[in-house]
This record gives sequence, structure tokens and C-alpha cells, in this order.
Amino acid sequence: MDEEPERAKRWEGGYERTWEVLKEDESGSLKATVEEILFQSKRKRVVESHGQVRLGMMRHLYVVIDCSRSMEDQDLKPNRLTSTLKLMEAFVDEYFDQNPISQVGIITTKNKRADKLTELAGNPKKHIAALKKAVDTVCGGEPSLYNSLNLAAQSLKHMPGHTSREILIVLSSLTTCDPANIYELIKTLKSLKVRVSVIGLSAEVRVCTVLTRETGGSYHVILDESHFKELLMLHVKPPPASSSSECSLIRMGFPQHTIASLSDQDAKPSFSMSHLDSSSGPGLSLAGYFCPQCHAKYTELPVECKVCGLTLVSAPHLARSFHHLFPLQAFTETPVEELRGDRFCQACQGGLKDKSVSKAETHSTMLQIHFVLLITVTQAVTTHLFFLKEPRQVRENNPDDVIVND
Repeated sequence: MDEEPERAKRWEGGYERTWEVLKEDESGSLKATVEEILFQSKRKRVVESHGQVRLGMMRHLYVVIDCSRSMEDQDLKPNRLTSTLKLMEAFVDEYFDQNPISQVGIITTKNKRADKLTELAGNPKKHIAALKKAVDTVCGGEPSLYNSLNLAAQSLKHMPGHTSREILIVLSSLTTCDPANIYELIKTLKSLKVRVSVIGLSAEVRVCTVLTRETGGSYHVILDESHFKELLMLHVKPPPASSSSECSLIRMGFPQHTIASLSDQDAKPSFSMSHLDSSSGPGLSLAGYFCPQCHAKYTELPVECKVCGLTLVSAPHLARSFHHLFPLQAFTETPVEELRGDRFCQACQGGLKDKSVSKAETHSTMLQIHFVLLITVTQAVTTHLFFLKEPRQVRENNPDDVIVND
């Protein structure tokens, strides 16, 4: 029997000399080197994420925020809770900008319990208002991963099979107090096809590693506040859909904004269905979006009709959801000195201030795809009902997936 080769000890290995990567500029600052490292890491993620993958356009995401006593630590200024809630406001705003036909819910956990801060909804103003009020939350006790995951799963398991079910946990504590075996719950989440991702504020926890590995999510630990924001924004883009995800036609309505004149004798003010659950907001009004199926009135889009259940959207909302399916090709860098003529971007007319500019051979082709897609979606505005086949595979660049009923 051959003897196993002797492994070298850690201290017997060569020095990595990581400090040689850092180089000072003319003023003696390391800022340029650090920015270059961050730029290369971002570019690497873009290259790795580019490819023909299947994405889910309609997402249901629950965000779990740890409100235990560890959130009072001041390594993030002024403390972890305030910093987290502030970054979460920006995340919610960006999430709905990139995924306008998706929904988000927020759960907080402390004192071994889990409570819903907001239900699953597609209104970013509602979530941001709740996050601003949560700044005054008194942190205490320990979090409960089990109760948080179970509470989110009770809602997500009723979501349609063609939508993605996701949970994002912002965990500060290194411990969790659970009433039952969390590993059994992980098996349940896996069977329900719920993807769980974790962002740690302290250090890596083994139970979170198992949780994310089994459910197909991601697990990261932050370095500082800027890295925290970067990790949050990674969850804005839709994750790859499972090969077993269902494909179905989604019925949608495109209501037109109607404004009645005060001089019109036939104009009748009406209440909006959006304000039935809240005491705040406008009362009677003449303007609004009217559902093409049941004629219920709403003040903003997108929204799911509370009367007939029809999803009401506008053409720009659908176009912003579709653009993830047609990502731009990977760019090649070209020095600015090689550019001829004016140094302006041909798309936004902004000046090129960087030392290098991104350029791609297939740029015009991809812009043409985006333009054709926008025209296709805009044509649906003149109709009442719109059927969307979801999810969609990028390699199948087939316009037949969008079906408009006259």
C-alpha cells in the first residue's frame, strides 16, 4: 500500500505577499488601487453572471431583519439596526424599479419570536414607510431563524408555481433560539422550492451555510457598510429559475389613466380600492386607473385587483421586467486615446471621463432587441388584456411568448 504524500505545513509554504498588490499614486494615496480592485471584482461578477439562463420575472421575496440585541453594536454607524434599515429602504426602492411586477414582505425577529412588519405587496411606499417607523424599534433578546422561516413559508407556499419564492435574511446574531429542529424545516423549504439567502453582519454561522446550500441560495458576510449595500443590490436581479419551474400564461390588464373634468356634468368622483385597508390617502377623486375587467379604481400601478384578481400593469413596468432576459453582451475596454471624434456616449450623450471606455461589437444588435421589445410591449397598451408566458428562457428569443388578445 502506497504511503500518502506528506502535506506541507502552513508555515512551510511560501509568502503570498499580498501587500505588493497595493501601489501608491503620485500623491501617496492607495485609493486608486482600491478602486481598481473593486472595479475588477465587479467586472468579474458581470462576466460570470452573463449567459443564457432562465430567469423568473414574477418574484415573491420575504426579507427577514434581525432585531436582536446584537443589532445595537456600533461597528456600523450609528448602529447596525439604523444602518440596516437605511440600506433596506434603498434596496426596496431599487428592487421595485427593476422588478415592478414582483412583491416584497418584511419580517422582524427578536426575543425568540418573529413578526410581520409588512405583508407581501407590490407597493414600495408602504414598505419604506414601515422601515422608517422601525428605526425606533427596541432591540432585545435572541433571533429565531426557525420562527422567521416558518412564518415566511406559510405565505410563500400558497404562491403560484410559475413565480419564484425567495427569502433574504439579514442576520446579526451568532446564535438562534428555535422551538424545533431547524434541519427538518430546511427540508420542507427545499421541497417547497423556496430559495433562502443570508447576509451576515458578524461572522459565518454553520446553520446558515447548510440553509443556503440546501435551498440554492447565497451566503455572504459583510466587510463594511459599502460592502453591505453591494451585497444587498446583488439580490435585485432575478435569480436563475429552476428547470422544474412551471410555465403558464399570466392574465394581465392594461388600464388607461382617466381624468374627468370638473366641468363635465357626467363626471362622478369615486373611491380608490387602494385605500380600503388604510385610513390615510385621498378620498373621493375623479382621476385614476380603472380595471378593464371589473372597472374597479386604483390610483397607482402595478397592483392586483382586489375585486377580480387581475394583475394591472403598464407597458414600462413590463418592459423593465423583461430587460433582465436580454442582458447586454460583455463589453471590451478601449482606451480613450483611441477614440476618434467627440468623447461622448452615443446613448446618453454623457462625457467620457474614465481612462478607458467600454465598447462591444454586438452593442447595436442588443439595443435593437431592447427597442423591438419595448415596441412589442407598448403595442399592448391599446388592448385590454395581455397574456404573459412566464418564466422565459433567454436562448428562446421568440416573440411568440408574448400574446396579445384583441
